[in-house]
Amino acid sequence: MAINYNNIELNGKKAIIGESQLDPSFPVNLLVGFHGADSTPENILIHGNKLSLENTVFLFPEGPVNAGKGLWSWWQDGPRQPDTVLEFIEYVNAVIDSAHKHLNLILSETTITTNLWGFSQGGAASLVYALLGNKPINRVVSICGFLPELPDPSAPIKTAVTFLGIYGSNDGVVPSFLAEFALEEIRSKGHLVTIKETPQGHEITSENLTDLSDFLKSS
Repeated sequence: MAINYNNIELNGKKAIIGESQLDPSFPVNLLVGFHGADSTPENILIHGNKLSLENTVFLFPEGPVNAGKGLWSWWQDGPRQPDTVLEFIEYVNAVIDSAHKHLNLILSETTITTNLWGFSQGGAASLVYALLGNKPINRVVSICGFLPELPDPSAPIKTAVTFLGIYGSNDGVVPSFLAEFALEEIRSKGHLVTIKETPQGHEITSENLTDLSDFLKSS
């Protein structure tokens, strides 16, 4: 499947958008991919380019927190984490809104469904936004993700979102108990969560990408 990628600006930041041949007579999926901490959109694009999905627009935004040396994160660690998580949520609200406006210019009245995925802090970003963001989300995939300290852990339960959480028993960066705790916490808020533990380390595997594609195709 040939995908044409271009750099665009969304909410004042760089994003990479990829489009295959789209059929506007059917719903179009917007798949937002979040890179890890101290990283770039290009790093997650390498893996996202291996996904097998039809009628999908792939969006890889750049994190708002400058980690130095041309690298970016989604929020800061430390005592300001809850505040910067809240800033992250507002940032992604604007990114998704801008992406929908961009696509509506191309696709007119076509229905656009938004799905999220990410790795490591990007997996955490997909979980956090689905929990607390303002835009409707259909499906979420977190690979080696976790939950940071949230700005409002008592926020009301939103419409149920369907999650796939994948984590590794040999992950030396995000221990399996942290990943499992995050997914169980999301399940406790009434969302539909499938949990898959694998023997992998802190990485994205070809099996992860197959599971991601199959999960999104089943929606």
